[in-house]
Amino acid sequence: MILQKERELIVEYGKKLITHGLTKGTGGNISIYNKEEGLMAISPSGIDYFETKPENVAVLDLYGKQVDGDKKPSSEYFMHRVFYRDRDDVGAVVHAHSTYSGVLATLHWEIEPVHYLIGYAGKNVRCAPYELFGTEELAQAALKAMEDRNACLLANHGLLAIGGTVEYAFDTAEETEFVAELYYKAKCVGEPIPLKSEEMDEFLEKFKPYGKKL
Repeated sequence: MILQKERELIVEYGKKLITHGLTKGTGGNISIYNKEEGLMAISPSGIDYFETKPENVAVLDLYGKQVDGDKKPSSEYFMHRVFYRDRDDVGAVVHAHSTYSGVLATLHWEIEPVHYLIGYAGKNVRCAPYELFGTEELAQAALKAMEDRNACLLANHGLLAIGGTVEYAFDTAEETEFVAELYYKAKCVGEPIPLKSEEMDEFLEKFKPYGKKL
């Protein structure tokens, strides 16, 4: 089976989207890129994560041609492949419909650095402007919002995270959701005090060796 390891990881991490509270139902999607093969594996469209099998996971080239998998790819494959085409550092993409990131996305807010773990994503998390799901326009909006970042919010939609590996991309999504929850709850009782730019620089420098392990 083509990209068997990648397809098995997508099945595994798809279940984690549900068990870790990052999405509900069949929402969200995950992809992994194999640079040597020039192919990406992406979760299938509209299938329960706990019923998805490796052979259901679609395998596409970066032109959108499906070369393997017995189910249709996620409708968001444009938003995945744009990162593999345009960013050499990306090996996996995780898209979630998590609650607190979703709340902030409906407000078109960015996530300020109110906790140092925002560093998984960068100095902050921007919100990409609204575009219809499954379109090239949404893909381009996400790419722009994620310049020098590993995560962004998608207005009126959800959360997108990237990484060199699926492990790192998933951790980035999870930590971003954690900070989104802190930010939302802090806003409910007062005005949160974000970390200064130089404080985030200090954290990001110290974080480099840790991040490279993922």
